[in-house]
Amino acid sequence: MFRRGMNRPLRRGIRADIPPALQRANRLMAAGQYAAAADIFEQFAHAAQERNGPRAPQFFLEAGRARFLAGEVAIGMIHIKQGMTIIANRGNYQRLQKVGNRFVNELNQRGLTADASDLEAWLKQTIPGSYTPAPVSGPAFAKPRLLPTNCPGCGGPIHADEVDWSDAYTAECAYCGTAVRAE
Repeated sequence: MFRRGMNRPLRRGIRADIPPALQRANRLMAAGQYAAAADIFEQFAHAAQERNGPRAPQFFLEAGRARFLAGEVAIGMIHIKQGMTIIANRGNYQRLQKVGNRFVNELNQRGLTADASDLEAWLKQTIPGSYTPAPVSGPAFAKPRLLPTNCPGCGGPIHADEVDWSDAYTAECAYCGTAVRAE
């Protein structure tokens, strides 16, 4: 997805202003300390939501994922739906569908089929019936196949089909905005 406009230049390299708490949250996730990571992601999510920040949905989604990995599925689902609701309110149904499908698959893989079905029903209710996904062919150049699995700046997970691409080889981390080059 190419959404970068002329008013928002690409940041090159690892950003110097990445909050240490964000890096810590991603390290905690990698170490399996999901509840502690969720606390931090929740703080980021609420702060970003208060200022209508562009990364608010991502922080809610990751807080939700951390909560359900910590065994707190009900709270996790609330956060996931909060993040998806923000995406829907911004009219980005393509991203909503991709993120929603990823979470439905992840919930199913973890045996949380009732929650996956609930989320799937919520998506069908939230995405307008008139919405049609953008054609896959998309831009004039093809996206590269290999991105690092984690951001070199903040350590957050990177999903190649959900990031904002600035050119054929550079994507932006959804958590911190670091430019991530494809391999």
